[in-house]
Amino acid sequence: MFRGENLSHFSLRNMLIWVLMSFQAGAINAGGFIACSRFVTHTTGFATLFGTELARGELTAGIGILSVPCYFLLGAMLSAFLVDRRRIQGQQPLYSAVMGLVCLILFTVVVAGNLGFFGVFNHPMVMARDYAFLALLCFVSGLQNAMVTSASGAVVRTTHLTGLTTDLGIGLVRVISQTRVLSREDEIRAVWMRLGIIGSFILGSTAGAFVFFTQQYWGFLLPALVASVLWVMTMKRFRVQTAAATEGSQA
Repeated sequence: MFRGENLSHFSLRNMLIWVLMSFQAGAINAGGFIACSRFVTHTTGFATLFGTELARGELTAGIGILSVPCYFLLGAMLSAFLVDRRRIQGQQPLYSAVMGLVCLILFTVVVAGNLGFFGVFNHPMVMARDYAFLALLCFVSGLQNAMVTSASGAVVRTTHLTGLTTDLGIGLVRVISQTRVLSREDEIRAVWMRLGIIGSFILGSTAGAFVFFTQQYWGFLLPALVASVLWVMTMKRFRVQTAAATEGSQA
């Protein structure tokens, strides 16, 4: 799926993939917020909510909220098992398996939401009703973020913007100063890459908001379809790499 493991191997193909992933993550985050007033890719926010609930004396609610980001962690761990572990061991990373899971879960959210498993859309959060919904979205976000983090050499994040904006600030100073880690050309490419990902996340959030306000749970078809495109791309790349490996072993 990815060509190269760091920015020195920057390619337009990688940029397209990262932008699509960021668009998808923005749409997912908008859907979670509009559905039950919770961002699903912000572990920091869940930690803050936990503290708030404790201050109110709501220990049970606080523990429930704090457990939701654990699904982000589980998604990241599964992705690391399928991608990062195999990459380190010299095996072919299973990007297609990760994106296939993302597609499956997002389409499950569409179906389950419309069947009433997650309650009324765009109502205040009720933990007993919205827990599974938030857990699934967090799990998907962890899967995706760990995959692209591993593939990019821990340079790219697509599900949240705090670290990326920090990297952008550092990169801008590197471009205009003489203190650079990469070549000036690669530093400039990195800046444009980060700007593109940030813009795509905002675009995904905006487009998602318009869709979710009118289509409610059907709106998750938007990120599901983007994930499907990415899954097809990963499957094609997997087949090419498998065929090349087979030919190499037979030579």
